[in-house]
Amino acid sequence: MERYEKKMVAQGLVETGAPLMAELETQMIWNRKDPGNRVLADVFTALNINSLCFSQPAEPFRTIVDFLASENDRITLKDNETRLFLHDLPVVRKFDANLIAAQLRRRKAVIIAGHGIVTHGTVTIEQCFVTFSSVLFSCFVKFFTDFLEHVKAGRISSAERTAFQTAVARLAPAPESGTPLQTGPFGSKSQVYQAISAAGKPIVAYGLVDSVMGNISYRYGDTLYISQTGSFLDELEGCIDPCPLDNSSCTGITASTELPAHMRIVTETAHRAVLHGHPKFAVIMSLICDHTGCEFEGQCHTKCPEPRLVQDIEIVPGESGAGPHALCNTVPEALKTRNGVIVYGHGVFTADHRDFNRPFCHLVEIENLCREAYFKRLQKAGVTP
Repeated sequence: MERYEKKMVAQGLVETGAPLMAELETQMIWNRKDPGNRVLADVFTALNINSLCFSQPAEPFRTIVDFLASENDRITLKDNETRLFLHDLPVVRKFDANLIAAQLRRRKAVIIAGHGIVTHGTVTIEQCFVTFSSVLFSCFVKFFTDFLEHVKAGRISSAERTAFQTAVARLAPAPESGTPLQTGPFGSKSQVYQAISAAGKPIVAYGLVDSVMGNISYRYGDTLYISQTGSFLDELEGCIDPCPLDNSSCTGITASTELPAHMRIVTETAHRAVLHGHPKFAVIMSLICDHTGCEFEGQCHTKCPEPRLVQDIEIVPGESGAGPHALCNTVPEALKTRNGVIVYGHGVFTADHRDFNRPFCHLVEIENLCREAYFKRLQKAGVTP
């Protein structure tokens, strides 16, 4: 519990001392005493779970979540995390065990309006952290996407404008790309492992990925070394899989779900080093579309037919993993002529033929470019934070 509370604080998700956590072993263990323990203990009784986390988010997430919860009984979102893991976010109006348990039977998290977020795990408390982080990521993306859409439609309420101004005033500074990484190309397996592990740390530290939603790979000889699925990018030691390019080994079973895309990138382009992160404003700008009445509305993440750019950065459709609509069919093609590409509602892939220095710089640059593009759109519409 202490480990994941520290992660949540370090990533700016919560304030120090805010999370209330519990794990069920031979008995229920709490990270601290709190009046809410009694209510949450009843949630344990009602569900088949072994861990739970309840916390108010830190700013600007608190303002964002409070606003969304005040406007909705169920928050629907369009980003990739939501499609894959969250589906939607239920909201209850009272800190009540029965209300919380009823929602957690069908969803990974529940928002208690004005109080915070409850997440649970059925295997380890790591699940609580991953879900909590994903909830805040998805709420952030929805809030800023909705605000721009509402500005375009001319229907901004005073409450939404106030929440927006508060959230913007409390945004973390734009990331900078000054962290030097190991210089390649690499001449041994050990160097590859070290380089991948080193590259993951600033991606997390700079807020370019949420929870475990990102991956890294490097081609060395006839093997692709890639981060394992569900691994933390800032803790990759021992969590990197060697996957032969000829698929002669089953190590890919535990590799990142984006293994098919990484494989095609390093075999069909000149790139050897690949980074995939989920920077927030890149995801937000990928969701902004000026076309109306499109026949593929609601299927944008798989079938968007329109060439779309943020300046010169291409936005492509594609789902995680493999299949006819997978991003492994769109991202490698885009990276044949570019060093970076945005996937609709998902994140950014960057790559280079040498090492991770340029991909990391590109990841930061694309996020900053998208952040600037977002606020420029608001300025053109006559809205200033």
